Amino acid sequence: MRTGRTLTALAAVGLLAVAGCGDGGTDAGGSGPGGIKPPKIDKLASLGSGEGQVNIVAWAGYVEDGSTDPKVDWVTEFEKQTGCQVNVKVAGTSDEMVTLMKTGEYDLVSASGDASLRLIYGGDVAPVNTDLITNYKDVFDGLKLKQWNSVDGVAYGVPHGRGANLLMYRTDVVKPAPTSWGAVFDANSPHKGKITAYDSPIYIADAALYLMKHQPDLGIKNPYALDDKQFAAAVDLLKKQNELIGEYWSDYTKEVQAFKTGNSVLGTTWQVITNLAQADKAPVEAILPEEGATGWSDTWMISSKAKHPNCAYRWMDHIISPKANAAVAEWFGEAPSNRLSCAQTADKNHCATFHAEDEAYFEKVWFWSTPVAQCLDGRTDVKCKDYAAWTQAWTTVKG
Repeated sequence: MRTGRTLTALAAVGLLAVAGCGDGGTDAGGSGPGGIKPPKIDKLASLGSGEGQVNIVAWAGYVEDGSTDPKVDWVTEFEKQTGCQVNVKVAGTSDEMVTLMKTGEYDLVSASGDASLRLIYGGDVAPVNTDLITNYKDVFDGLKLKQWNSVDGVAYGVPHGRGANLLMYRTDVVKPAPTSWGAVFDANSPHKGKITAYDSPIYIADAALYLMKHQPDLGIKNPYALDDKQFAAAVDLLKKQNELIGEYWSDYTKEVQAFKTGNSVLGTTWQVITNLAQADKAPVEAILPEEGATGWSDTWMISSKAKHPNCAYRWMDHIISPKANAAVAEWFGEAPSNRLSCAQTADKNHCATFHAEDEAYFEKVWFWSTPVAQCLDGRTDVKCKDYAAWTQAWTTVKG
């Protein structure tokens, strides 16, 4: 199951991460802020014999060999078919992933949007020759060549899946049903003390997204690109919200429990949390509010120093194959990246539940990216608050 993620401070070498809203990466990535180009690194020209193993850095739940649950295994078949033994290091944060990839000891990483361009511009990952990945052709177009996985039309990875941060509520308590994020920011909320929010500095973007729609005079165009005035408004909104918060969450199991017991009745969630709570008979529903939402989209990326590149390419092709991608999407709780996976899921409603084929849905989602001083919305006349400032502000929000 999906575990909590903590976005961490931006590494000095990696000042770059570009935000995109839904399919907002129509420029196929482009150069980074300030026009900076990534180091020139050649992609693999042809596929050779496997090297016998592949070393992977991944989020928990992405590389399952049956040891967590005997029924959850998409590694064993891969090892038998390719002769490539899979060695996985589970990382808890994006910053840890960046650090591990810099050692040169790992061939692959499942990078989130706050890490992917740091790795690209740091020279730690190589472009991917998608012609060598048979299943790439079946990846949803809405995930290809986006601002978090490509630069100047060059793919730097293989899309893994995607998901949105939703608004969940108890149907027996919260009436009428909410339609807006305003429900968690209402100073006069009758649910004071039972509202919950995601515990991470990146949650500032959720406040910015709300303000983008409800205070247009602030001029927010991208929730990850906030100048001093915009940032202050978002932080101020969150400080006021803090008075309504019963608890902040990062562990999905704790949020499930909180909604079951009624300690929480309204707040940010993931679809998988809603599914688990409903399976436990909690009276909850989740919506994508009218303002849209933040979300995540992860990418499999190959090290520029990979010692086992042929096995790495075989893994990338395997993990986005219809069967394996369906399995990991169901176990992790997200929309698969391969459109053919929808016919392979055990739960035939999985893709409908997670909106896998609904591009209009994901056009409303701003995928996580690391805020940087070079404003990600293209402004050059101001400086934006970087992630270090977001981290510092988050401590003041929580008090």
